[in-house]
Amino acid sequence: MNTDTTATEFASTPDSVPVQFSWGVTLAIVGTFLFALKSIFIKLAFAAGADATLLLAIRMVLAFPFYVVVFATLLWRKRSGDANFASPAFPMPIVVRSLLLGFLGYYLASYLDLSGLEFISAQLERLTLFTYPAMVAALAWMFLGEQVNARILIAIGLSYAGVWLMYGQERTFMPDANTGKGVFLVFLAALSYSLYVLFAKPVMQKIGSREFTSLAMIGSTFFVAVHFLCTHSVRDFFEAAPVVYVYGLVLAFVCTVIPSFMINEAILKIGATRTTVIGSVGPVLTMLLAVVILGEPSSWQHIVGMAIAIIGVSLVAKK
Repeated sequence: MNTDTTATEFASTPDSVPVQFSWGVTLAIVGTFLFALKSIFIKLAFAAGADATLLLAIRMVLAFPFYVVVFATLLWRKRSGDANFASPAFPMPIVVRSLLLGFLGYYLASYLDLSGLEFISAQLERLTLFTYPAMVAALAWMFLGEQVNARILIAIGLSYAGVWLMYGQERTFMPDANTGKGVFLVFLAALSYSLYVLFAKPVMQKIGSREFTSLAMIGSTFFVAVHFLCTHSVRDFFEAAPVVYVYGLVLAFVCTVIPSFMINEAILKIGATRTTVIGSVGPVLTMLLAVVILGEPSSWQHIVGMAIAIIGVSLVAKK
């Protein structure tokens, strides 16, 4: 959307500003809620007999046609001379980079996240994954030479202090569970996604966010398929419990595709900072849903740990 045109429209119709703002806030809240459901449905699918590889394969296969259609539509509009898509066709090196970045962001990160959820609660998984903005800040300093000030260092410390507090409490709730392994796997998922975020930005600037996302998702589906075929038989894909396919469909669209568009539109209407602040309640929603739906135990240490981590991530998000 052209920001100059949008600004002009708002100037000529001031009554639309509150409507646009309210709509943006609504989209951010609903999108955050739908994202928060992801861990819950993954846990429900595990309880129904799915493992991480099978669930990831179902999720990606169901979402794959959508991204193919989106990419094909965008490519057609570019080649047909649409004024809004006047850039040339995608250079092959950029296409290859996009497909490979899909390995990091949507295959490896997703697989590690799902694998970690097999060992830890949805609450701890969501909070550990939520700290990735702090990780991005550290990686930007390491690889891109960006400055890290005292606020960023405090933010990183708070983020992981909150995770550590919740981790310690969870070990008392489930002494026989391999909590350390679960947290480590989700930490690696956050690291993989952080690398994706770091190196995806210049590619998105060249070809557009929707085009890049579609290519990355198409590439990740290929990697997921290879992984699945190396560890399972094709028959396993079709012999899962029917409810597992329902959970996979919900994960693919209700918890991924739909909220991603909602959050992007919210950023357009109310800005990235307000959207980030609203999104920071995501782990809190996951905690409440995990306690109510999954019956997971919680305590004041969980609440304090989550609050500390959210404050840390909020500090990173500020300009």
